[in-house]
Amino acid sequence: MRHGGRKGNEDGTTDSTGGPRSSERLVILALERFGVWLRSIVVCLCGALGVVSADAAEIPLAVSLLVPAFLACGVRLYSLRRPRMFPLALLWTLDAAVVVLTGLSQPVIGGEAADVMVEAMVGISVVAFQYEWATRPVAGAALAALGAVVFVLGDVLSSPGHGPDWVPLARMLIQVGLSRAAYLIVRGLARAADRSAAVRAAARREMEVAAARRATEREYLATLHDTASATLLMVSQGDGRDWSWLPPRARQDLEAMSAVPGFETGSVDLAALLGCVPEGEGQTRVRLKTRIDGPLAIPSGPGLAIFNGVREAVTNVARHAGVREAELRAWTEGEGAVVELSDAGRGFNPESVPARRRGISGSIIARMHAVGGSASVTSHPDTGTRVQWRWHGQTRAPQAGDGAQAPGVPRPPRAQVQHTADVRFIRGRLLYGTQLAVLLISLVWQFTISLRRLVVHQDVYRPAWAQTAAFVCLAAVAVIGGAYLLRGRQIPPRVRWWSLGSVLAVSAVCAFTLPPEQSTGAPDWAFGVVGWHALFLLADLRVRVFAAFLGAHVGLNATAVFLSGAPTVAQWATMGISTIGSCGFQLSVGVLMTYLLHGTAPAAGTEAAREEELRTRERIHEDMQRDHKDRYRALTATTVPLLVGLGHGVLSPHDEEVRFRCGVEAARMRRLFAESDAVLDPLLNELRACVEVAEHQGVTVSLAVRGQPGEVPVEVRRELIDPVAVILSRTRSTARVTVVWTPRAVRVSVVSEDCAGGRGAERAAQAHGRATDVKVDVTRTMRGGSVWVEASWRRPAASGVDLT
Repeated sequence: MRHGGRKGNEDGTTDSTGGPRSSERLVILALERFGVWLRSIVVCLCGALGVVSADAAEIPLAVSLLVPAFLACGVRLYSLRRPRMFPLALLWTLDAAVVVLTGLSQPVIGGEAADVMVEAMVGISVVAFQYEWATRPVAGAALAALGAVVFVLGDVLSSPGHGPDWVPLARMLIQVGLSRAAYLIVRGLARAADRSAAVRAAARREMEVAAARRATEREYLATLHDTASATLLMVSQGDGRDWSWLPPRARQDLEAMSAVPGFETGSVDLAALLGCVPEGEGQTRVRLKTRIDGPLAIPSGPGLAIFNGVREAVTNVARHAGVREAELRAWTEGEGAVVELSDAGRGFNPESVPARRRGISGSIIARMHAVGGSASVTSHPDTGTRVQWRWHGQTRAPQAGDGAQAPGVPRPPRAQVQHTADVRFIRGRLLYGTQLAVLLISLVWQFTISLRRLVVHQDVYRPAWAQTAAFVCLAAVAVIGGAYLLRGRQIPPRVRWWSLGSVLAVSAVCAFTLPPEQSTGAPDWAFGVVGWHALFLLADLRVRVFAAFLGAHVGLNATAVFLSGAPTVAQWATMGISTIGSCGFQLSVGVLMTYLLHGTAPAAGTEAAREEELRTRERIHEDMQRDHKDRYRALTATTVPLLVGLGHGVLSPHDEEVRFRCGVEAARMRRLFAESDAVLDPLLNELRACVEVAEHQGVTVSLAVRGQPGEVPVEVRRELIDPVAVILSRTRSTARVTVVWTPRAVRVSVVSEDCAGGRGAERAAQAHGRATDVKVDVTRTMRGGSVWVEASWRRPAASGVDLT
């Protein structure tokens, strides 16, 4: 059935196309198919039994009425496979034809068997219509009303001298109401499960997106450290060298800055990648002796991480090792690969490297950890250095920044656990809904239809008190089980099996204290209700357990009938129709519940996981693209023009002003790198990163801190530090930096005794400061070659930030 669309909303009840989400949609589909199959099977079986019980003279006419009804059911079943072939009006007409033809067969067949047959067929049909047309309740209600009218009309035509029997009609209407209520309960809990799962999935999605953004940010910062930052820092450190390597290096840096990290897919040949590691040019060239056992096919993420790490390690050899030769090796190890770079240079103590130096910690070690590999650095003074990268080649849980799992890749353990938890949650809600619906059916049926039969036929039972006691026992079983259900607790095994034994005992008592000719007839109040109580108790078990109970229940009633003598064919037909109409219906509901719990719930969990994977992947892609644009936009005003000028020869590294500008940008980048550090005083940590750049250029910087540090927003920290970074980058010999904390404000100042290009420094700082709306006051005083700059920020009264 084609369901009407709905506009999606934010509470998780609809999917991106506007329809119900996975659990609710699959439940609706399962109930629709259940209704069609149930009605078709019952109509065909009961119709066949009705024809068998009819008089020989009436069989042709009965067949002429029932065969079209059977064919209509067949077409309806076929429509489940090809729903788009049949318009809704035609399907509704076929369903209406079934009940009309069934009702008209009652006066043709005649007798008690006809009454039972028509009541069973029409009753099942009007119940099934509430599931087949669940999303169109008006159509389902119209079919139910039509079935009631046809049933009354058939009753009147079969007994012209008597009025209609309203009791079966009332019983049919109760069944319709219970059917609709059960559907609404199960669908409502499926929708609630979808809503709760969507809320949890949204929280997980935000966590994964945030982790991916952090990982991509770390990778981008590592790329900046290895490329633009290193290039600008080298330019700022002075003249007197061969700059022939600079233009191509600047152009490569621009390409690296414009690339979006985190979207590498497929696999690469690591051996081919390592063959492209740049050795540098001129005085910075490092000759690599390579011994690579190729090809080495690994995922592109780890492959690029190793390549970038080797490139940074080669650069470190050129800068710090004091040698111009290194050995690069690579080989397979199990399902993974190992890469090793070694040199015989001066070496160093890895533990003595400050955390703010990111060449090893960020560009080499952190890169490999982010993709699930490992990296290690082994070195000692005067003994050379060995850097080793390992990719283990094992399926791993997704690391931060991996994004969504690619199609066809085995689900990692953590995702599998989460998927299992989602399926368990959906199954629990569906179980609760179905148990609640069955309990409602049990109680309403017992205290309406069964209670009336028990009261009206007290004179039939032998003895009557046994039937009354059985009724009370059955009610007690429902109350005890309902108490556990409504408190959200499972029925203990001992209580469950004692209750099930009591229900079976009720079946036996009622079967053997009832006259055999009345079995499954009007006085038999227990035959149609006992199965509902058992289904409530066995809802979480496989349907074969419930089928075994129904077999025992029917067997007890059949035994009671056989002990009084062999029944006639008409009695056989009547008992068969009653059994199909009650126990067959209950068994089909049990099959449906098993399918919902063990078929629909896993399918809904899988579909929801697939949809969530697509949403997460899309969000990560969008956020990464936006973050990358924001990062690149922040560099276009300062860093990009410098690299463009250096890459195309417009700017010369021999120009002192160009070197000063490079120093300023290198300091700003180092401060940007320090933002990601987890430290107690971020402002001081970022300020020290700028101080280190100045110290690399031979400047002596003294740093003093006064007061108790407090919290300062990152935007404010940037504006507080930037004027100081500009002055430090233009200082030739000495500078003094001071940080003063007060309860209401924070001030950062710098004094430079010999600041080069003071007016240029002032213009550079002012140009950068105008890019934001942060309320930071900057005061500048110049006296000859001496420059004093102070940046101060007062916390807003309503911000709640306390600097004490």
